[in-house]
Amino acid sequence: MTLAQDGAQGRAHDNAQGGARDITPAPVIAIDVRGLSKSFGSRKVVRDLSMQVKRGTIYGFLGPNGSGKTTTIRMLTGLLTPDEGEGTCLGYNIRTEADEIKRHVGYMTQRFSLYQDLSVRENLEFVARLYGIDDPAAAARAMVERLGLNGREEQLAGELSGGWKQRLALGACTLPNPQLLLLDEPTAGVDPKARREFWNEIHALAAQGLTVLVSTHYMDEAERCHEIAYIAYGVLLAHGTVPQVIAQAHLVTYTVSAADSHVLMQLGDELAALPGVDMVAPFGSSLHVSGRDRAALDAAIAPYRTRAGLNWTPSEATLEDVFIDLMSRAQDNFQ
Repeated sequence: MTLAQDGAQGRAHDNAQGGARDITPAPVIAIDVRGLSKSFGSRKVVRDLSMQVKRGTIYGFLGPNGSGKTTTIRMLTGLLTPDEGEGTCLGYNIRTEADEIKRHVGYMTQRFSLYQDLSVRENLEFVARLYGIDDPAAAARAMVERLGLNGREEQLAGELSGGWKQRLALGACTLPNPQLLLLDEPTAGVDPKARREFWNEIHALAAQGLTVLVSTHYMDEAERCHEIAYIAYGVLLAHGTVPQVIAQAHLVTYTVSAADSHVLMQLGDELAALPGVDMVAPFGSSLHVSGRDRAALDAAIAPYRTRAGLNWTPSEATLEDVFIDLMSRAQDNFQ
């Protein structure tokens, strides 16, 4: 469903005046914030966060549960007032023009939030009427066509599979032509084919100028984003394109494999305790062994390089390697 219905009335007025988006050109930078901080009680959830998001960018937020991702997104979009810091979203001040921001934002929650006992067509027409779109029936038909929902118009939303529900939810979010789209774990529980089709549509929307903020735990989805930010316990630890984030981690990585899985597990425990080894993570029938100091890492693993039954190869750090390494170094603000 689209964001906060309290923004519907203002957008309905705009649509009633001609059914088109604002004629004011959208800014090149969709989001520009500096020094954002937010506390709940004695717990500081976000600390001194600054970032820019370009218009038409798919920007991914990664981090452990409770890290402040949702709080950050809500501050970026004017849904939550920061304790400290300032900035703009879509050209509007996040402190003083939050209502204007809401009028231009769509929000797709992790949990399906449309009416289960209405059909696909009825749900889309309801959203179109809510936002004052001219000819709701035509707008719903166009969205059905765009998202490949043909033949399912009269099917009840509650009877759809996870992938089709996802398409319907995306259609409802984008029907009022938002400038910014928020996606909260959008493909949880959806099969790989539906996930790929969903991301193809998101990229098509971004190519048309829609800015997308997405919270995800899936590494393959993060790699589909134009840029990503890693937030852990309120602190922005890394941001940029995926290659930039991997390079910034300065992880030297080796892959070691063995025919005996028990030997590999024991090896992992031994290596993890060595100075110079910052991360050991199992990947199938092998281990990724990483360190930020190449000399220290090479010295630590040297005695194991000649051990019989082990096959060592240099490898490139993956985004998941970086994710695990950042998690291991983050300070839990619950403690």
